[in-house]
Amino acid sequence: MDNTDSSSEKHNQFSLMATRRFAPFFWTQFFGAFNDNVYKNALILIIAFQSTVMIQTDILINISAGLFILPFFLFSAMAGQIADKVEKSKMIRIIKLIEIVIMILAAFALYYRNTYVLMLLLFLMGTQSTFFGPVKYSIIPQLLDDREIIGGNAMVEMGTFVSILLGTIAAGILVQLSNGPLYSGLMVTAVALAGWAASRFIPGAFAAAPNLSINWNPFTQTWKTIKYAREERSVFLSVLGISWFWFLGASYLTQIPNYTKNVLHGSESVVTMLLTMFSIGIGIGSLLCEWLSGRKVEYGLVPIGSIGISIFGLDLALAYNAPAGDALLGLVDFLKTGGSIRVMVDLMFIGVFGGFYIVPLYALVQLRTDASHRSQVIAANNIINALFMTGAALMGALLIGMADLAIPHFFMVLIFMNVAVAVYIYALVPEFTMRCLVWLLTHVCYRIKHYNLHRIPLEGPAVIVCNHVSYVDALIVAGLCRHPVRFVMDSGIFKIPVLSFIFRTAKTIPIASRKKDPETYDKAFEEISRALNDGDIIFIFPEGELTRDGEIGEFRRGIETIVARNPAPVIPSALRGLWGGFFSHKGGPPMKHFPRRFFSRIEFNVGTPVPPEEVTAEGLREKVAELRGDRP
Repeated sequence: MDNTDSSSEKHNQFSLMATRRFAPFFWTQFFGAFNDNVYKNALILIIAFQSTVMIQTDILINISAGLFILPFFLFSAMAGQIADKVEKSKMIRIIKLIEIVIMILAAFALYYRNTYVLMLLLFLMGTQSTFFGPVKYSIIPQLLDDREIIGGNAMVEMGTFVSILLGTIAAGILVQLSNGPLYSGLMVTAVALAGWAASRFIPGAFAAAPNLSINWNPFTQTWKTIKYAREERSVFLSVLGISWFWFLGASYLTQIPNYTKNVLHGSESVVTMLLTMFSIGIGIGSLLCEWLSGRKVEYGLVPIGSIGISIFGLDLALAYNAPAGDALLGLVDFLKTGGSIRVMVDLMFIGVFGGFYIVPLYALVQLRTDASHRSQVIAANNIINALFMTGAALMGALLIGMADLAIPHFFMVLIFMNVAVAVYIYALVPEFTMRCLVWLLTHVCYRIKHYNLHRIPLEGPAVIVCNHVSYVDALIVAGLCRHPVRFVMDSGIFKIPVLSFIFRTAKTIPIASRKKDPETYDKAFEEISRALNDGDIIFIFPEGELTRDGEIGEFRRGIETIVARNPAPVIPSALRGLWGGFFSHKGGPPMKHFPRRFFSRIEFNVGTPVPPEEVTAEGLREKVAELRGDRP
């Protein structure tokens, strides 16, 4: 699908890195995530191999993991309130200054190998991350416009996973050096300074709710914060979807070391390679989202992400039979064994489809949450994320540690759970499934160019008119529009199986001629009037039926009645290139003749809005004919 627009700037998500609106924020969050993982993994390695504390290392490592995640339960609600109340760039700079202080103390604690102080500082690092989290995602809609939201989220997700990977690798290298703790301390201090320096260039982001009265009780406010997230069902289910992704991610990342050692018979270098493949996959999937979605929030990618995770996750569980012998394989020897490439490809594509899954969900939460408590909803997301990640650790300990389930079988359990969660969410919010079907149709059957989409307003009231060529006209337009529009559709087309599910989910308004079905006719006009009063954008095919010869038929005067009843600008538009396709009348009734072509090149052209007082059916037809040109 070629999502070009003659009016758009020739830039993409990578060009954001050259703007002050985004680049300083990106590097601030990148350095922060990197520092978290250098410090956390350095501490775990020191505990595992160098600690002199008379406590079992397994206990200390699990306590450390709990100390880092505990602040997300205690302080997320408070952090969300503060992020909504204060100017966000200022809050980020304060957080980064606190990080510098923590890292300076950490440098001394690392040098002296004081395990207890290091664990206390890990709790403080978790607290600092807790306060940064709500700002991290709630500031994006303030820094970027709607066309950049997907690209911005994709870059943040890619940067986060790359920084996690680099931080993990850096910690492993530094701790093994003769003066490793000293170098680790110097590095985390230097990176904290770099993060603070980058934060100084983040543009101002206004306080969304400056008069908010902060509730300092973490328990009552946590429940209140979660209630905020539940106000919009699609937002809350998206939060659950995001949390489920972190459940899966935590499960895979936690088990990869033991999976490598006990199942693959691989060494530490194999662990690093598998983690690298997973992180690269997340980065690729996140970055592909902008291209695949046409620079808009495309929820249809979420089910595709779920399906891909399930397919490659199942294959990972079946992918490898270790060679005989007890010696652990190095990376080169591992790559020579049968099934090794398959394991790496599976992990990479789990990451790729994870990117498809997570980026649109974050964007949906940002765009469908009121700005006055967006940070608090993000805070609720962080709380639920922490709960799910804790659940992942408990489930792994229960099934693998206590029930002695093999790790490949554990991976299969994860996939069956993933399928169940997907069915549950998509049944409750069929919009995801509907958008997925639209996306598949418009990307498998057609190659689309569009012109002047910026003339379609982001909100109504407005009416868009277009020529009617095929059964899928509405689906194609729905796949292009950056915000939902309500279609007025011939009731016969509305009832077509499969398409009917899509149209109902999109709140399409069925209509029939007054002579054929006066009740449906009157009901449609009442619903159109109500929608325009509510500020919706209405999309109408004024011909009232599909063209049977490729030419634009007479526009019925119902469009004049609509505008007279609810004065609103009318935007002419035209589809071209659909005549002759499987869903058009050329060659016989639609969908009843053999399709003669796939990947058809079609175009959608949007004209200049017409004021309501100048609207006539014949005048609109002429404008649509001019936009379409000679190509039906």
